[in-house]
Amino acid sequence: AFSKLPSDSFKYLSWRDIEQHDVRGNQLHCPRVRDAGPSEEELFLRGEEHSLKKRKQVTDTEKWQKKLQENWENCAELNLSFQDLGDLYQVENFKRILRRLIRVEKLWLVDNSLTDLSAIRLPRCRELNVNKNHFTSFKQLPKIPQIQHLSLAENNIMTLSGISDFRHTPLESLILKRNPCEFQEKYRQLVFSSLPNLKMLDGIPKLPEDFSPPETKFFYKMCTIL
Repeated sequence: AFSKLPSDSFKYLSWRDIEQHDVRGNQLHCPRVRDAGPSEEELFLRGEEHSLKKRKQVTDTEKWQKKLQENWENCAELNLSFQDLGDLYQVENFKRILRRLIRVEKLWLVDNSLTDLSAIRLPRCRELNVNKNHFTSFKQLPKIPQIQHLSLAENNIMTLSGISDFRHTPLESLILKRNPCEFQEKYRQLVFSSLPNLKMLDGIPKLPEDFSPPETKFFYKMCTIL
Protein backbone atom coordinates (compact mmCIF):
# COMPACT_ATOMS: atom_id res chain seq x y z
CA ALA A 1 0.00 0.00 0.00
CA PHE A 2 1.14 3.52 -0.81
CA SER A 3 1.27 6.10 1.96
CA LYS A 4 0.16 9.64 1.29
CA LEU A 5 2.73 12.38 0.92
CA PRO A 6 2.87 14.97 3.72
CA SER A 7 1.44 17.63 1.40
CA ASP A 8 -1.34 15.41 0.03
CA SER A 9 -4.06 17.06 2.10
CA PHE A 10 -3.23 20.44 0.55
CA LYS A 11 -3.32 19.46 -3.14
CA TYR A 12 -6.83 20.86 -3.75
CA LEU A 13 -6.29 24.14 -1.93
CA SER A 14 -6.25 27.34 -4.00
CA TRP A 15 -3.50 29.94 -3.93
CA ARG A 16 -4.62 33.28 -2.50
CA ASP A 17 -3.36 36.82 -2.82
CA ILE A 18 -2.33 38.36 0.49
CA GLU A 19 -3.88 41.79 0.51
CA GLN A 20 -2.75 44.94 2.30
CA HIS A 21 0.96 44.23 2.64
CA ASP A 22 4.03 46.17 1.54
CA VAL A 23 6.29 43.29 0.46
CA ARG A 24 7.51 43.66 -3.13
CA GLY A 25 8.76 41.09 -5.60
CA ASN A 26 12.40 42.16 -5.41
CA GLN A 27 12.34 41.65 -1.62
CA LEU A 28 11.56 37.94 -1.92
CA HIS A 29 14.45 35.49 -2.23
CA CYS A 30 12.49 32.49 -3.57
CA PRO A 31 9.01 33.64 -4.69
CA ARG A 32 6.45 31.17 -5.95
CA VAL A 33 5.06 32.08 -9.36
CA ARG A 34 1.32 31.56 -9.34
CA ASP A 35 -1.69 33.28 -10.84
CA ALA A 36 -5.37 33.17 -9.97
CA GLY A 37 -5.72 30.02 -12.05
CA PRO A 38 -7.31 29.04 -15.38
CA SER A 39 -10.15 31.13 -16.69
CA GLU A 40 -13.72 30.04 -16.04
CA GLU A 41 -14.09 29.22 -19.75
CA GLU A 42 -11.02 26.97 -19.65
CA LEU A 43 -12.26 25.18 -16.54
CA PHE A 44 -15.64 24.63 -18.20
CA LEU A 45 -13.99 23.15 -21.32
CA ARG A 46 -11.99 20.83 -19.08
CA GLY A 47 -15.17 19.62 -17.42
CA GLU A 48 -14.08 21.00 -14.08
CA GLU A 49 -17.22 22.99 -13.36
CA HIS A 50 -16.88 22.05 -9.68
CA SER A 51 -13.84 24.32 -9.51
CA LEU A 52 -15.75 27.33 -10.75
CA LYS A 53 -16.14 30.01 -8.15
CA LYS A 54 -17.37 33.54 -8.21
CA ARG A 55 -14.24 35.55 -8.77
CA LYS A 56 -13.65 39.14 -7.85
CA GLN A 57 -13.63 41.52 -10.82
CA VAL A 58 -10.24 43.20 -10.79
CA THR A 59 -10.21 46.85 -11.80
CA ASP A 60 -7.50 48.45 -13.96
CA THR A 61 -6.28 50.36 -10.90
CA GLU A 62 -5.89 47.15 -8.91
CA LYS A 63 -4.04 45.51 -11.82
CA TRP A 64 -1.63 48.46 -11.96
CA GLN A 65 -1.11 48.37 -8.19
CA LYS A 66 -0.35 44.64 -8.35
CA LYS A 67 2.14 45.20 -11.17
CA LEU A 68 3.93 47.87 -9.14
CA GLN A 69 3.93 45.63 -6.10
CA GLU A 70 5.52 42.76 -8.00
CA ASN A 71 8.30 45.16 -8.98
CA TRP A 72 10.13 42.55 -11.09
CA GLU A 73 11.84 45.29 -13.09
CA ASN A 74 14.04 46.18 -10.10
CA CYS A 75 15.12 42.62 -9.24
CA ALA A 76 18.89 42.21 -9.38
CA GLU A 77 19.07 38.70 -7.91
CA LEU A 78 16.20 36.19 -8.10
CA ASN A 79 15.58 32.50 -7.47
CA LEU A 80 12.61 31.08 -9.40
CA SER A 81 13.60 27.42 -9.05
CA PHE A 82 11.29 24.44 -8.34
CA GLN A 83 8.14 26.22 -9.47
CA ASP A 84 6.21 23.04 -10.36
CA LEU A 85 4.74 24.60 -13.52
CA GLY A 86 2.12 21.96 -14.14
CA ASP A 87 -0.38 23.99 -16.12
CA LEU A 88 -0.27 26.26 -19.16
CA TYR A 89 -1.49 29.31 -17.26
CA GLN A 90 1.40 28.87 -14.81
CA VAL A 91 3.95 28.65 -17.63
CA GLU A 92 2.56 31.78 -19.28
CA ASN A 93 2.62 33.69 -16.00
CA PHE A 94 6.18 32.49 -15.41
CA LYS A 95 7.30 33.78 -18.81
CA ARG A 96 5.44 37.05 -18.23
CA ILE A 97 7.62 37.60 -15.15
CA LEU A 98 10.82 36.64 -16.99
CA ARG A 99 10.08 39.27 -19.65
CA ARG A 100 10.00 41.90 -16.90
CA LEU A 101 13.44 41.03 -15.51
CA ILE A 102 15.25 43.82 -17.34
CA ARG A 103 17.76 44.45 -14.52
CA VAL A 104 18.33 40.97 -13.12
CA GLU A 105 22.01 40.02 -12.85
CA LYS A 106 21.80 36.63 -11.09
CA LEU A 107 18.95 34.25 -11.93
CA TRP A 108 18.24 30.65 -10.87
CA LEU A 109 15.63 28.64 -12.81
CA VAL A 110 16.51 25.14 -11.61
CA ASP A 111 14.16 22.18 -12.14
CA ASN A 112 11.22 23.92 -13.84
CA SER A 113 10.74 21.54 -16.82
CA LEU A 114 11.63 24.41 -19.16
CA THR A 115 12.00 23.61 -22.87
CA ASP A 116 12.27 26.91 -24.74
CA LEU A 117 13.03 30.44 -23.51
CA SER A 118 14.37 31.76 -26.83
CA ALA A 119 11.78 34.58 -26.83
CA ILE A 120 13.07 35.89 -23.49
CA ARG A 121 15.79 38.54 -23.26
CA LEU A 122 17.76 39.17 -20.06
CA PRO A 123 19.93 42.15 -21.01
CA ARG A 124 21.93 42.43 -17.75
CA CYS A 125 22.10 38.80 -16.65
CA ARG A 126 25.67 37.80 -15.69
CA GLU A 127 24.91 34.52 -13.95
CA LEU A 128 22.22 32.04 -15.08
CA ASN A 129 21.52 28.61 -13.64
CA VAL A 130 19.06 26.45 -15.61
CA ASN A 131 20.13 23.06 -14.29
CA LYS A 132 17.69 20.12 -14.40
CA ASN A 133 15.43 21.37 -17.19
CA HIS A 134 14.51 19.98 -20.61
CA PHE A 135 16.60 22.10 -22.98
CA THR A 136 17.84 20.18 -26.03
CA SER A 137 19.73 22.98 -27.79
CA PHE A 138 21.64 26.17 -27.04
CA LYS A 139 19.20 27.91 -29.38
CA GLN A 140 16.44 27.41 -26.79
CA LEU A 141 18.18 29.54 -24.16
CA PRO A 142 17.17 33.16 -23.49
CA LYS A 143 19.12 36.04 -25.02
CA ILE A 144 21.88 36.78 -22.47
CA PRO A 145 24.42 39.18 -24.06
CA GLN A 146 26.23 39.95 -20.77
CA ILE A 147 26.47 36.37 -19.47
CA GLN A 148 29.64 35.42 -17.55
CA HIS A 149 28.62 32.22 -15.74
CA LEU A 150 26.19 29.75 -17.31
CA SER A 151 25.14 26.42 -15.79
CA LEU A 152 23.24 23.89 -17.93
CA ALA A 153 23.86 20.68 -16.01
CA GLU A 154 21.36 17.82 -16.35
CA ASN A 155 19.53 18.96 -19.45
CA ASN A 156 19.28 17.04 -22.73
CA ILE A 157 21.63 18.99 -25.00
CA MET A 158 22.67 16.52 -27.67
CA THR A 159 25.26 18.47 -29.67
CA LEU A 160 27.38 21.61 -29.40
CA SER A 161 25.56 23.19 -32.33
CA GLY A 162 24.74 26.81 -31.52
CA ILE A 163 27.34 27.17 -28.76
CA SER A 164 29.33 29.61 -30.90
CA ASP A 165 26.50 32.14 -30.42
CA PHE A 166 28.15 32.86 -27.06
CA ARG A 167 31.49 33.71 -28.68
CA HIS A 168 30.71 37.43 -28.52
CA THR A 169 29.62 37.39 -24.87
CA PRO A 170 31.92 37.74 -21.81
CA LEU A 171 31.24 34.09 -20.90
CA GLU A 172 33.98 32.83 -18.54
CA SER A 173 32.60 29.60 -17.08
CA LEU A 174 30.23 27.00 -18.48
CA ILE A 175 28.79 23.84 -16.91
CA LEU A 176 27.45 21.11 -19.21
CA LYS A 177 27.73 18.11 -16.89
CA ARG A 178 25.31 15.24 -17.48
CA ASN A 179 24.28 16.35 -20.97
CA PRO A 180 24.64 13.93 -23.92
CA CYS A 181 27.03 16.36 -25.64
CA GLU A 182 29.54 15.70 -22.85
CA PHE A 183 30.33 12.33 -24.45
CA GLN A 184 31.21 13.80 -27.84
CA GLU A 185 34.74 13.05 -29.01
CA LYS A 186 37.20 15.85 -28.15
CA TYR A 187 34.39 17.52 -26.20
CA ARG A 188 36.56 19.95 -24.24
CA GLN A 189 38.65 20.93 -27.25
CA LEU A 190 35.53 21.62 -29.29
CA VAL A 191 33.98 23.79 -26.58
CA PHE A 192 37.11 25.87 -26.02
CA SER A 193 37.73 26.29 -29.74
CA SER A 194 34.17 27.60 -30.14
CA LEU A 195 34.56 29.91 -27.12
CA PRO A 196 38.12 31.31 -27.09
CA ASN A 197 37.44 33.52 -24.05
CA LEU A 198 36.12 30.65 -21.89
CA LYS A 199 38.26 30.04 -18.79
CA MET A 200 36.50 27.13 -17.10
CA LEU A 201 34.40 24.18 -18.30
CA ASP A 202 32.50 21.88 -15.91
CA GLY A 203 34.39 23.31 -12.95
CA ILE A 204 37.83 22.57 -14.46
CA PRO A 205 40.07 25.42 -15.69
CA LYS A 206 41.30 25.43 -19.26
CA LEU A 207 44.22 23.00 -19.51
CA PRO A 208 47.06 22.85 -22.08
CA GLU A 209 45.52 19.74 -23.67
CA ASP A 210 42.25 21.68 -24.18
CA PHE A 211 43.91 23.86 -26.79
CA SER A 212 43.12 22.60 -30.26
CA PRO A 213 46.36 22.13 -32.21
CA PRO A 214 46.55 24.26 -35.36
CA GLU A 215 45.62 22.47 -38.50
CA THR A 216 48.68 21.50 -40.47
CA LYS A 217 48.46 21.90 -44.19
CA PHE A 218 50.78 19.93 -46.39
CA PHE A 219 51.78 21.17 -49.82
CA TYR A 220 53.28 18.79 -52.31
CA LYS A 221 55.31 19.80 -55.34
CA MET A 222 54.49 17.55 -58.23
CA CYS A 223 56.49 17.04 -61.37
CA THR A 224 54.79 15.56 -64.39
CA ILE A 225 57.05 13.66 -66.78
CA LEU A 226 55.72 13.21 -70.26
